[in-house]
Amino acid sequence: MVDFWSAFVSSLSSAMAQANALTLWEAIAVVLAMAYLLLAMRGSIWCWSAAFFSTAIYTVLFWEVSLLMESVLNIYYMAMAVYGYWMWSRGRGDDKGVVVVSWSLSRHSLLIGITTLASLMVGYLMANYTQAAFPYLDAATTCFAVMTTYLVAKKVLENWLYWVVIDVVSIYLYLNKGLMLTSLLFILYVGMAIGGYFLWRTTMRNEQQSANGQYSYE
Repeated sequence: MVDFWSAFVSSLSSAMAQANALTLWEAIAVVLAMAYLLLAMRGSIWCWSAAFFSTAIYTVLFWEVSLLMESVLNIYYMAMAVYGYWMWSRGRGDDKGVVVVSWSLSRHSLLIGITTLASLMVGYLMANYTQAAFPYLDAATTCFAVMTTYLVAKKVLENWLYWVVIDVVSIYLYLNKGLMLTSLLFILYVGMAIGGYFLWRTTMRNEQQSANGQYSYE
C-alpha cells in the first residue's frame, strides 16, 4: 500500500511538473505570437523571427499532446517564417525591402475560389474519415490561414482582411468548443488585424508617393 501511494504521488508530481513546463512554454509562444502580430503591423522584418520561434514551440507542444496535424501546420508556419524573412530582406540596401502591394479583385476572386475548393475537399475527407467537429469550417480556417500566411510574406495589403474573416470564424469554433480564453484572444486578433490593414494601407500610400516623387525628380 505504501509503495502504491509513493508511486501515485511520484506520478502526480511528475505530471504537475510536465503541465507547468507546458504552461510556461505555451505562455512564451503566446507572447512571441503577439510580438509577431505587433511587429508585422509595423512592417518590421523582425516579426518573422518572433513567428519562427513561436511556431517552433507550438510544433513541439502540439506534438506532445498528440495534435499531430496542428504540429505539421506549425512546421509549415516555420518554413513560411524563413520565407517571409527572405522576402522582406531582399534588396534591403535602402532598408525598405519588399513594398506593400494591393492585388486586384479578380486576382483575389481566383485565389478565394481555389482555396475554397481545397477547403471543401479537405472538409469532405475530415467529415467522412475523422471525428472532427465542424469539419468544413475547420478545414476552411486552416486552408485560408495557409494561403493568407503566404500573402503576408508577399506584403499583400488585403491579407489583413482575410485574417479578420478567419479569426471571426475561429471565434465561433472556439466558443462552440468551450474555449473561452482562446476566443477572447482571437477577438483581440480581430482588432489587431483591422489595425494592421490601416497601418499597411498608409505605408503603401507613403511608399507610392515616395516612388512617384523619386521618379519625377529623376
